[in-house]
Amino acid sequence: MTALMVLAGGAAQAAEHAVKMLNKGESGAMVFEPAAIAAEPGDTVRFIPSDKSHNVEGIKGMRPEDVKPFRSKVNEEYVLTVAEPGYYGIKCSPHYSMGMVALIRVGDGSANLDTAKSVKLPAKAGERMKVAFETLAAQ
Repeated sequence: MTALMVLAGGAAQAAEHAVKMLNKGESGAMVFEPAAIAAEPGDTVRFIPSDKSHNVEGIKGMRPEDVKPFRSKVNEEYVLTVAEPGYYGIKCSPHYSMGMVALIRVGDGSANLDTAKSVKLPAKAGERMKVAFETLAAQ
């Protein structure tokens, strides 16, 4: 009985983070808002297609080692449960070259920080990802 109460208590503490997929946002065209998310293991990140023609896909090399590749369908809401500590790089496949990226830090992110930072991205995506890393470092 105690084990069930501990499990139930842990599940109740998980947070949900909402991220909009937008054609135009505060930081420009083709963006995730927010683009930098600080989460804890067990949290969920809900990607909401506020505008059409967007999806969610993990960026190769920018996810913790034990996390399998993931990709949503275009125009569909997607919920990602972030169980493993580390950085998760996210892109919208159709708008990746236009800089539509986001970054999720789970826990302290130290598990794959250097690997995630070393991934080569298209120019605009790289600029926005740098800002996301800086934003999360300041939190």
